[in-house]
Amino acid sequence: MMSAKEDIEENSVSEGLLRSGSIGGSTGSLRWVDGSEVIDQEVDNNNNEEIIREGNYGSVRRRLKKPKRVDSLAVEAMQIKGDHDGSQHKKDVPLLATLSLAFQTLGVVYGDMGTSPLYVFSDVFSKVPITSEVDVLGALSIVFYTIALIPLMKYVFIVLKANDSGEGGTFALYSLICRYANVNLLPNRTPADECISSFKLRLPTPELERAVYIKEILERKSLLKTLLLLLVLMGTSMIIGDGILTPAISVMSAVSGLEGRIQGFNTDALVIISIIILGALFSIQRFGSSKVGFTFAPALALWFFSLGSIGIYNLLKHDVTVIRAVNPAYIYLFFKKNSTKGWSALGGCVLCITGAEAMFADLGHFSVKSIQIAFTSVVFPCLLLAYLGQAAFLMRYPQSAGRIFYDSVPNSLFWPVFAIATVAAIIASQAMISASFSCVKQAMALGCFPRVKIVHTSKEHMGQIYIPIINWFLMIMCMLVVAAFRSTTSIANAYGIAEVGVMIVTTTLVTIVMVLIWQTNLLLALLFPLVFGSMELIYMSAVLSKILEGGWLPLAFASLFLCVMYIWNYGSVLKYQSEVKQKISLDFMDELGCSLGTVRVPGIGLLYNELVQGIPSIFAQFLLDLPAIHSVIVFVSIKYVPVPVVPQEERFLFRRICPKDYHMFRCVARYGYKDVRKEDHHSFEQLLVDSLEKFLRNEALDLALETKQSQPEFDSNFVTPRDNSEVGVDELKVPLMRDQRLEIESSTSEPSITAASGDEDPSLEYELSALREASESGFTYLLGHGDVRAKKNSWFIKKLTINYFYAFLRRNCRGGVATMRVPHMNIMQVGMTYMV
Repeated sequence: MMSAKEDIEENSVSEGLLRSGSIGGSTGSLRWVDGSEVIDQEVDNNNNEEIIREGNYGSVRRRLKKPKRVDSLAVEAMQIKGDHDGSQHKKDVPLLATLSLAFQTLGVVYGDMGTSPLYVFSDVFSKVPITSEVDVLGALSIVFYTIALIPLMKYVFIVLKANDSGEGGTFALYSLICRYANVNLLPNRTPADECISSFKLRLPTPELERAVYIKEILERKSLLKTLLLLLVLMGTSMIIGDGILTPAISVMSAVSGLEGRIQGFNTDALVIISIIILGALFSIQRFGSSKVGFTFAPALALWFFSLGSIGIYNLLKHDVTVIRAVNPAYIYLFFKKNSTKGWSALGGCVLCITGAEAMFADLGHFSVKSIQIAFTSVVFPCLLLAYLGQAAFLMRYPQSAGRIFYDSVPNSLFWPVFAIATVAAIIASQAMISASFSCVKQAMALGCFPRVKIVHTSKEHMGQIYIPIINWFLMIMCMLVVAAFRSTTSIANAYGIAEVGVMIVTTTLVTIVMVLIWQTNLLLALLFPLVFGSMELIYMSAVLSKILEGGWLPLAFASLFLCVMYIWNYGSVLKYQSEVKQKISLDFMDELGCSLGTVRVPGIGLLYNELVQGIPSIFAQFLLDLPAIHSVIVFVSIKYVPVPVVPQEERFLFRRICPKDYHMFRCVARYGYKDVRKEDHHSFEQLLVDSLEKFLRNEALDLALETKQSQPEFDSNFVTPRDNSEVGVDELKVPLMRDQRLEIESSTSEPSITAASGDEDPSLEYELSALREASESGFTYLLGHGDVRAKKNSWFIKKLTINYFYAFLRRNCRGGVATMRVPHMNIMQVGMTYMV
């Protein structure tokens, strides 16, 4: 195996200061020459594998003293692994709390699906006039089996189980796949990430060659990685598109009931009142989905009770024989009679499952059991009764198809039902609004959406969030849709495309999860897309026929968000790759000496950057631009990993950079895409210093144990470890954030080892005192303001994307100071241009 020194000599270019040039893709008056880290990620992985195969844990401890041989980040992660298992983070939720969440889901998740009886049959029979009972029974049968198969069978019993530690949505599925196969385009994954307890990584077993083969294909083919990302971004974009169309069609459908009851209530009045209601709805989003859910849930519970009661009334009064529609033969007779018109009417039938995706997308706000309980016990039976009642009414009064819902309501109950329907329609919008917030939060954490402000509205449930800029964007778009289309029929033509598109994306991703992660029987795994995917493709073919009638709208919204997310991800990946290429070599740092070629003054400098390994080139700019540098330098990398939550005790990983007298460290602060960064800069600074002290003490204990084992004879005051390998195993199980120290056979040996560490490593107390002195002198946040530009010889499309679109998004997104929660008074920034 090539030594670390030889690896440097072969991979690094000549070091030094170059003036007025472009080095490694960066431009500026002065730049450090590009150099490779002593151990690249690939080399580091190979070294770790060889160490583990040999079982030589003594060599691991020896390499901890020399950063050139092994990255201690991986070792620290191994220390944590085994001590924290994912089960301890799971809590049994009491039944009462689950029922409470199930009650809230009525107000947040099921409002959209619950208000679908307002417009489903009216839209269906606008395409197919009722001329016989086959039309009514066939449409009813299609609606019945659509609800039974897609929301009930697919989502409630299958898709909800594919959650990512309680988080749902297309990005949750993507992060789940990214954990089992390295398909993320951002190359910042390290072996240490796999040791997070919430990773719950269960790699495919060697016996299941299919899963291993698929995993290797996904990791090897960059085209498949890009296609997978585009698929996820497309699904997310369509969910946001649903968040625009759902409020518009729901509110207008409810208010349209006044057109036949109040004289002079025309289309203009309908549009104005709908816009006023939409403005009020989006204005209360800042209070959070928990408060909104508890406020709206009683109204939705009353709404579902009304649907069921009116359905039973109409069923018993008009025609109870419509129950015959459970026979799927009526579906065949419906299409045989209506042929092309029947196929077009499918676009109206699909509206009965609008909001089904919200069950999965809103999962982070609630729980799997609460959503399952609410749907199976309340939503599903009430919806079936509502559609049965409307069908029974149509059997006797087929001319009422255009206003079927309000005409089927008894006259004495019209105004109470109208009031409840209006409130329910307002609430219906909440499902997709909350889903849009969740999707944007997940996309931003995984590097696929520009940084925006996120407000966490609940202390009990981390998933309940509010994003102001998305909220106001949705509100404006909803108002424009209402003003432009002016009728529910036109909006319904546009509505189905986004809904069915999201379902197809979810079916594809869950199939990958089945084959790759669940390792389901191949026949059963293929049966899932064969049954549900076929239904969704048939529905998609029907709704695509309405593109010219308004179906272009969701496609336009989805294309807009897809471009924004892909451009942001594309630019971020190129920027990270450029930073990796420009890393400063450790050999050159050795030539600078511990003074770093400048003056070291008391204080701690926290240099924020995205690299998880190596010294970023922006550090060179600080050395050039500043007259002095801090006595302690910590390179802080805020990294989001593809897990919902990273336990606090596993948050930080440290490593030493360069020899001890340099006082330079690497700190990787890891967060899940569901984590809330609630700590202010004071608590973050204190936590970081405490963690760094523990790292130094653990490092000293490593050296003490190694020195002790290397002695031929031992003093009788010390406890002798069992052997090299056993001590190494125990040592690697010590978590960085735990208060207790290294545990060996007897607890009485700890003072001896601690004393040994003080005797064998007298520099520990000096280094700790220097750290405390630097901490008392204060913290300075060193931030780099990077500008990304395409090279002159790049393709025109790349120049347009990077120099204009990506640059526009970076200028208008939330700045790094606000995102990283650092104080404005202690910031120093330098600019740097990355040529990609």
